[in-house]
Amino acid sequence: MATYAKADLLVDLISVRDFIRYGASQFNAAKLYFGHGTDNAWDEAVQIVCWAVHLAGFNNPNILDARLTTAEKQQVLEAIDLRIRERIPAAYITGTAIFCGLEFFVDSRVLVPRSPIAELIEQHFAPWLPVEPEYILDLCTGSGCIGIASALAFPNSQVVLSDISKDALAVAERNIDKFDLREQVSLCQSDLFANLEGQCFDLIVSNPPYVDLDDLSEMPAEYQAEPEIGLGSGSDGLDFTRRLLLEAAQYLNDGGVLVVEVGNSAGALVSAFPEVPFTWIEFERGGHGVFVLTREQLPG
Repeated sequence: MATYAKADLLVDLISVRDFIRYGASQFNAAKLYFGHGTDNAWDEAVQIVCWAVHLAGFNNPNILDARLTTAEKQQVLEAIDLRIRERIPAAYITGTAIFCGLEFFVDSRVLVPRSPIAELIEQHFAPWLPVEPEYILDLCTGSGCIGIASALAFPNSQVVLSDISKDALAVAERNIDKFDLREQVSLCQSDLFANLEGQCFDLIVSNPPYVDLDDLSEMPAEYQAEPEIGLGSGSDGLDFTRRLLLEAAQYLNDGGVLVVEVGNSAGALVSAFPEVPFTWIEFERGGHGVFVLTREQLPG
């Protein structure tokens, strides 16, 4: 953003409303991609502007006409410029993402939370969980959002957050502390089940890498800003999920349930495991490619 243009904007734009409108227009003009918590330029601008002026979410229309100080204006313009220039998800700018109605800390070490599994957590995984789970594993936890939200949904459970990435676990640990869950939630660095020997769970939930090579190469820049280890999984997107299906049964208790998101790789998964009776979840708020299997339905 040129200095002269920025100086003009500091004069011409006055209110929160002005900056949201300006940000949305700039995002549309730049043809940004929205898919990390918002799906349109206006909501993205609301998120960034409210963060820049330290407002805890856009839940009071009275703030629209609030005037900004010069310092606040500069902060907002810098955030808008960063979003356009770097093509990074807004969550990496604000350091926050909403999942299951909860605010999580995120940065570029983890994927931005956006899984439709949130809807299942809010429904306590009904009707697939016959009883409240005592032991839960969030496999490929990333920021820890799925496991932490599950811990809050099932306060009597013990939850393990597992990931191969030390960097991701550092983010997850910060979120454990944010929600004061040290007594209920623990961390484990592991490639799949390698460091979970001898443990069994009533519920294993996983949002693993599942993007195939073709989709990975064609994804918008905002996805390319996320850690590739959390996205790509071989030529058909199923390298991790194949291993998971073949090994999960020995880490589930009798009657235990496996919930996994595979997104656009669902078709390839069904073709690879035609004998497995996948139950595919239909979501009210959108999303697809999430299956449920009981321990008894797993192969092997």
